Order: sequence, then C-alpha cells, then structure tokens
Amino acid sequence: MNALTDTTAATAANAAHAPSTIGVFDSGFGGLTVLRSLIERLPDARFAFLGDTARLPYGSKSQRTISRYAAESAQFLVREQGAEFLVIACNTASALALDAIKEAVPVPVLGVIEPGADAARAASQSGDVLVIATEATVHSRAYSAACQARGLRAIEKACPLLVPLVEEGWTDHPVTKQVIDVYLNELRAEAAARGMKPDTLVLGCTHYPLLRPLIERAVQPEITVIDSAESAARAAVDLCDTSAGSTGGAGETRTDETEIRCFATDSVEKFERLGSRFLHRPVGKVELVDLGG
Repeated sequence: MNALTDTTAATAANAAHAPSTIGVFDSGFGGLTVLRSLIERLPDARFAFLGDTARLPYGSKSQRTISRYAAESAQFLVREQGAEFLVIACNTASALALDAIKEAVPVPVLGVIEPGADAARAASQSGDVLVIATEATVHSRAYSAACQARGLRAIEKACPLLVPLVEEGWTDHPVTKQVIDVYLNELRAEAAARGMKPDTLVLGCTHYPLLRPLIERAVQPEITVIDSAESAARAAVDLCDTSAGSTGGAGETRTDETEIRCFATDSVEKFERLGSRFLHRPVGKVELVDLGG
C-alpha cells in the first residue's frame, strides 16, 4: 500500500469514527450559549439540543431526581437522535448528575464545570478565583472542588436575579448593571476579608455569557472573565480531535448551514421566542418531546 493510499485510508477511518452528531443537553435553554460556541468550532457536525423545560428548575430537586431526569434526557439524545458525543450544558446537571449520565449512555460525556476550572487554572496567576453561578450550582460546591483540585482557591457566589433579567431581555439595562455591581462588590468584600487577590472570574451559568459585556465593565481590568460555555466548547473540540481525528475545524463551513434540531419537553413557544438571543440565530421549529414525569 503506497503513502497516498495509507493517507486516504487514515482519513476515511477518522471520518468514520468522528462524532457526526453531537447531543447538547440543558434543563432549559441557557445551554444554547454552549451550542453557539460548539457550532463556531465544529460547523460540520450535526447538533441535537434538548431543553428539559417541563421539569426545570433542576436546582429545587434532589440529586437523585436530577440524576434521573438528566439520564433520561441523555438517553433520548443518544437513542433517538443518534448522538455520538454528549455535552451537558447545564451546570446543575454537570455538578450533580455527571456520573449518572455517563453510566446511562455508551458515548463520551463532557460537563461544563471541569473545562471552566481548567480555563481558570490556565488564566490565573494569583491562584485566587471568583465564581458566580445559580443557587443550586453554588450549593453543590462543584466549582470550589474542581478549582481546589487544580491548586486554586475559589469563592462562589449565587446570583439568583441574573437569570430572570437575562430572560426578560435586560442584557444591557441599567437595573441589570446595578444588580451585577451589588453582587460583585459583595464578592470582592468577601475575597478581601479572606486575604485573597482574585484575578479570574468564572461565569458558572450558561445564561451569564449574555451579560459578559456588562460583567467585564464591572470588574477590574486585571480580572480575566472565563466563559464556561466557551471553555466547554473548546474542551469538546479537543476531545473530538483526540479520540477521532478532525471533525472539520471551525471556519471551514458556514455556520448558518450547520444542521441543528432543537427539542423541548414543554414551553416550546417560549423556547422559540427566547432561544435566538442565546444562539445568536433563529432556533427554527422546536419539537416537543415527552420524557415522562
């Protein structure tokens, strides 16, 4: 077999094993920010996104219930949509149900917390990190644990008003700016009381990327803002490249031609109305699915 034949065979093998369908799961539609970042980097893949909108918020449920919901959603994407790789674009599910999801499906699974902590480790010089997230994610202490495992000190703060402000469309509103200032001032005060010198801020909720311009204006210039949605997308590309060779690479295909199917377990009209804010493109017709109670 000559060199050209060898190269052709290797390329065909990589293409055969590359994850042509990537499933993305969230309890709602905030995870569309993760999908947006994935599309930018893997435009040749087919994407299936599921928002379990009938059973949100996950944060008020027990870990056992969250694990069951997340596993059922993962199984839908793998069994019904043929997903060969899963990205869990939900901080709560990533924190509390990642092991259950991995046991439920026979494909690689990536959450958003570990990539966010990896990005914080790469960015931080002081080793002190701030994290803003929802109540459920903060209560899980998942970011603190992930940061500690990487030699970082982290303070997490719940910012419960930010999600409804984003969903209201107030992403560049004076009220939202004031709320962000209050949360960050409290976080700075806690860091100072602990003798910490944070130089990195992790956005630990998939809604928060829509507030990134306001947040970056509110923090000191020396603080790097880490978007966990972008971090997860970069990690997904790395995993795809490592396990199966290139899937096409960002920029080789127009992203407006990328095939996307969106599913929701309830509130389809709301998903269609608000989803384009997160995805930065029309989400198209969202299909209703029933995953049970």
